[in-house]
Amino acid sequence: MRVSSSMIFDTGASGISRQTSALLKVQQQLSSGRRILAPGDDPVAAARALDVSQANDVVNQFAKNQDSAMGMLGLEEVHLSHAEDLLQRVHELAVQAGSTSLTAAARKGIATELRGTFDQLLGIANSKDASGNHVFGGFKSDTIPFGGSIDALIAGGEIDYQGDEGQRELQVSGSRYIAISDSGLDVFRRIPNGNGYFATDYAAGNTGTATINAGSISDPAAWRNSATQEVEVRFSINAGVTTYDLVDTASGNSLLTGGAAPAAVGSQRAYLSGQPITLKSQGVEPAFDLGGSIAITGAAADGDRFALAPSSSQSVFASVAKLVGALEAGGTTPAADARYISDIRAGLANISQSLENVVRVRAAVGTRMNEIESLQTMGGELSLQYQQTLSELQDVDYAEAITEMTRRQAELEAAQQSFLRVSQLSLFRLL
Repeated sequence: MRVSSSMIFDTGASGISRQTSALLKVQQQLSSGRRILAPGDDPVAAARALDVSQANDVVNQFAKNQDSAMGMLGLEEVHLSHAEDLLQRVHELAVQAGSTSLTAAARKGIATELRGTFDQLLGIANSKDASGNHVFGGFKSDTIPFGGSIDALIAGGEIDYQGDEGQRELQVSGSRYIAISDSGLDVFRRIPNGNGYFATDYAAGNTGTATINAGSISDPAAWRNSATQEVEVRFSINAGVTTYDLVDTASGNSLLTGGAAPAAVGSQRAYLSGQPITLKSQGVEPAFDLGGSIAITGAAADGDRFALAPSSSQSVFASVAKLVGALEAGGTTPAADARYISDIRAGLANISQSLENVVRVRAAVGTRMNEIESLQTMGGELSLQYQQTLSELQDVDYAEAITEMTRRQAELEAAQQSFLRVSQLSLFRLL
């Protein structure tokens, strides 16, 4: 085979170029820290690295969503915490107000503080986040949720709610959407009054000094199953003995005698001030059992009436306003003082329901925050695992790469030296 000078030079240059290219590739691996510089270097590992990288990107995006959700829920929790503190203060003031010995000035002072608390609660309910969205507006986050004045509520009105019942959600994992807000309707508006099962009241024409408490339910199942849930306690005085009858408000029939209206004097129960009145029949048909009791304290006059009816929804704002109304109305007669005490007791029960509802929502927010924290921990562990897998797939082994670079450098030097020797071979040098 004849070897021309051009073949010698072309082959030498090609060899040196290959060795230089191989050395450059190793140098790039060392400088970038990546074993795979192009998919062709390791197609299987490159494809696997792409899948793992995409999965890690999804985890990182969910981590951002989780951070955003934590921020929104944290903001709501702060507002709820403040509302809880305010309602606890309202409860303390209502307890202070529950005395007929308070002076008019003292009642006015409490009412003034409650008016300020009303404004603070309304401010919390209409609060905004950093983006200008109303926290408790539901999906209508650009609309002021609550509007109305305390004087309108004292007159018997209710707060206006311009939001909706929606809960904004954010995807925080591949299979989990979590609520990052609560509707103001559920937090501040839709609250059962009374004891949560029924609310008590007095007749406007009562002339005695008897007062009624909020009552209680000891058997919720009996209450739910009762066909009669609207009852009046009607008082009678005969021969100096005070008795009462329990009457079905809808039909006007006595519940003590199984349908007679009204119960005969001998069938009525004797009234003892402060003694619990059990809302249950005693050996009559048809039997009734509301599963609870009420307590009436004081001297009831002939014809006085007290009523209980199933709880209805009442806003926290209406509850505060009614307390203010009772304090500002006060009482100038024993009968008016009795009505005042009953109003304060009812207000205490309503505020307790409002406080319990805020605590419930706050606990739900805390539960969601705990869930997000768990997802953040799991996401961090997943991201670490993905990064480790990516490192195993595409990161360079420095010991191996340095060894390879040394070998490639030696090969390049050998190619250069050998080319130098071969390129100098010539018959003319022998002449």
